[in-house]
Amino acid sequence: MSRNIAAPWGAVEESAARRLITLALSEDLTAPDGRKGDVTCKALVPEKLGGQAALVARAPGVLAGFPVVPLVFAQLDPAVKVEPLVGEGTTLAPCMPIARLRGPMRALLEGERTALNLLQRMSGVATLANQYAARIADLPCVVLDTRKTTPGWRVLEKYAVRAGGASNHRMGLADGILVKDNHLACLAGKMRADPSTAQKAARKAGDYARAHPPLSVEVEVETLDQLRAVLPESPTVVLLDNMTPALVKEAVAIRDQLAPAVKLEASGGIRLENLRDYALAGVDRVSVGAMTHQATALDMAIDFIPDVK
Repeated sequence: MSRNIAAPWGAVEESAARRLITLALSEDLTAPDGRKGDVTCKALVPEKLGGQAALVARAPGVLAGFPVVPLVFAQLDPAVKVEPLVGEGTTLAPCMPIARLRGPMRALLEGERTALNLLQRMSGVATLANQYAARIADLPCVVLDTRKTTPGWRVLEKYAVRAGGASNHRMGLADGILVKDNHLACLAGKMRADPSTAQKAARKAGDYARAHPPLSVEVEVETLDQLRAVLPESPTVVLLDNMTPALVKEAVAIRDQLAPAVKLEASGGIRLENLRDYALAGVDRVSVGAMTHQATALDMAIDFIPDVK
């Protein structure tokens, strides 16, 4: 099965991938003393030897990030040809062929690990994101990622989240206002902000957003009293942090009474096992950092068949 991907691979993703590929190939092909290249290939593999390979899945999961594969080999040798056999978002089974590769064996061997590292990481994120999205696919609640991403990987990991069927929160700090507990602590001058501080912060954030459109405003609250204080300021979203599903259900009732247009998002301590409880409590969104920071690389391999002359 192949799924449609909202906001598919584009120029932003390709640019991010090229930067990572350049770094990864440099790590793999440059020794500390400055020596360059794959010395094993130089010792054993004839320069003119051609070959072919099959990229295959070794575990079940969701394919994400395949465009990195031809980008890796193009940096090494444009003569390498990559033929995809399945599309992005495909549900993979063990031993399923993903692509055929053909070209100079040295380039195929030099790019093998970089291509796999990138593709396995993104497919692992997509696989975990798909598990979260599928858990509440029948409910009117969206699963969002967070900024808990691998440094330098954010664009690609968030792409992988979409490939898995979940959705993206803001990309970075410039994308939207999100007033968190530490912002409130700064404003209050103490660790735990009272409801009046939360309301003041929501008002100031709203004023800034209106002066700098089209910014959205999200305000994090930890108590129902804070929630009651910020709702009259009409933020775009209120984030319910580290609340139990029972408390979240109470928060939904309060929102429905005071400001039904404001969306509610639950976050903090949400896992696959309890995700559905939070969605059933009535929130519009659930944000889960685990989709990126706890994902495991999906097992894949490139199997080589040198040309025999």
